[in-house]
Amino acid sequence: MKNRLEEIRREHGLKQEELADILEVSRQTIGSLENGRYNPSIILAFKIARYFHRNIEDIFIYEEESK
Repeated sequence: MKNRLEEIRREHGLKQEELADILEVSRQTIGSLENGRYNPSIILAFKIARYFHRNIEDIFIYEEESK
């Protein structure tokens, strides 16, 4: 799943550590999300979207696999 987390975080002038503290996760979690190595739980996706006052779909881009 692709995402715009890094772009949005930078727009808000936040460091990974700061966002991690706000969301009560590790900095490594934020880095892994931004690099696409980790997909968030639905709860974490909602927390991120609410914090940035956006829809989940504005941050996380789901692309269906072609069959």
